[in-house]
Amino acid sequence: MKKETSISAIPVEELYKKKKSLQGALLGLGLVLLVATAVIIYLAFSSNMPKVLMIVPFCSSLTLFPAFISLSQINTELKNRNAKS
Repeated sequence: MKKETSISAIPVEELYKKKKSLQGALLGLGLVLLVATAVIIYLAFSSNMPKVLMIVPFCSSLTLFPAFISLSQINTELKNRNAKS
């Protein structure tokens, strides 16, 4: 099992790579989730689909919160390192 390293121990170049890949993943997953939400809302109001199922895409957006937290930690660490230099 891979040992977790703290963000402060990661080099700046690797932090920028992680930030870029995390932003891309968040953007892609966010767009897919947005489209899925729109489709489910449309289907809920245009067919006999139960309206309660509209909760699913909104609750599934909670899965993105850990990625947003990680991104904010990376941004904070990069700001701290830029302030030091």
